[in-house]
Amino acid sequence: MKLDSNISINQLEQPLKRFWELSGEKILQIEKSFDPKNGAPVFTEKGKYVTRGWTEWTQGFQYGSAILQFDATGDQQFLKIGRENTLSKMAPHLTHTGVHDHGFNNVSTYGNLLRLIKEGKIEGTDWEKNFYDLALKVSGAVQAMRWTTTRDGGFIYSFNGPHSLFVDTIRSCRSLVVSHGLGHVLQGENDKRISLIQRAIQHVLSTVRYSIFYGKGRDTYDVSGRTAHEIIFNTNDGNYRCPNSQQGYTGFSTWTRGLAWAICGLGETLEILDKIDENDYSAVISKEDLVAELTKAAIATTEFYLSNTPTDGIPYWDTGAPGLTKMGDYLNEKSDPFNAYEPIDSSAACITAQGLIRIGNWLKDSDPVPSEKYIKAGIQVAENLFSEPYLSTDPAHQGLILHSIYHQPNGWDYRPDPNKAPYGESCMWGDYHARELALLLQRMQKDEAYYSFFNCVSR
Repeated sequence: MKLDSNISINQLEQPLKRFWELSGEKILQIEKSFDPKNGAPVFTEKGKYVTRGWTEWTQGFQYGSAILQFDATGDQQFLKIGRENTLSKMAPHLTHTGVHDHGFNNVSTYGNLLRLIKEGKIEGTDWEKNFYDLALKVSGAVQAMRWTTTRDGGFIYSFNGPHSLFVDTIRSCRSLVVSHGLGHVLQGENDKRISLIQRAIQHVLSTVRYSIFYGKGRDTYDVSGRTAHEIIFNTNDGNYRCPNSQQGYTGFSTWTRGLAWAICGLGETLEILDKIDENDYSAVISKEDLVAELTKAAIATTEFYLSNTPTDGIPYWDTGAPGLTKMGDYLNEKSDPFNAYEPIDSSAACITAQGLIRIGNWLKDSDPVPSEKYIKAGIQVAENLFSEPYLSTDPAHQGLILHSIYHQPNGWDYRPDPNKAPYGESCMWGDYHARELALLLQRMQKDEAYYSFFNCVSR
């Protein structure tokens, strides 16, 4: 990525205004035309949101988007959409024992609504507040039940089974963090009280120790900062076996959306640690050692992203994708979503930009030089996402951020031109995280209360 040292957050004032105008139009389009009976909207085909059964992990992003739209604009119709649909449609996600996505579905809906009450942006009766509170407590405990014990800790296993650690889940751990923050525990056999924050910290540590590489020679492809989508463990003895990939090219290359989840999850975790009592997790690790490990991981992954992304900060879907070898010096050019070889994943950029800013904000006091670098890099990525060819200005297109990819290996994504890589479509997680990014930037630009998921616990 070619960094612009002169970029300023104030340059985003007009782009943010335009972004929220388009965002509102897209939300209303989907609300009017999409039939949820067939499942949740996942990604677009020919500009229209469709379902794609694998797991139902995107419905919270749909209604969470409406809540974020209200937060940014004050338009009550979006609060109504988010509030009513959370009440009527999201309950099955609270007790869904088959997925690792509770932080995506439920913190994005129940969590955002409770946050708005805690921040004083909406009025809520005691019953409404307690309803969101209870939902979040349940969600975190259910997520924590998907547990595999390893030789040096444990992790929340993916929908693939107890052997499978997904890098994505570091971001979804916020369901456990919120549940703990609200005073909840998971009760197991014989009424054993299981600490949710300890499980969350153990999972995060498993991710930074196994899903992230540090150039220490773990394998031939151990490059500092790269990530593996999936890590395989032997469930008989809890030992690490190998890296793997479900949505990336291989376990020995870096699926950039997985890298993005790591960067964003690390940034969010670092900035809320001061709000959690160290005594609640000291049985696992000291705060000093935890901060050191997470900081090392955050800097490694961030630097890898910046070094392996085109000049505008929008990455291709996998750093080892074979078609990249046919694209010349592609890292020293702007991203090309219309190329013939490999797709761009703009959703990875939406997720990463938020992580860059959060890591940069967290480093302000301790390390101001990389702090400024990461914040400006996040602003620069946002500026490029919030303009064409990535911002969707076509009123007939339901997506907000164009040129994302869901599952390149499986060939699920729509190809308008068979002679080119998939392009021109959007996804629900990319659009949602673009809105989170925009809200974070808007609050920073206006010097308003800092946007954090943990605001639903303490304000």
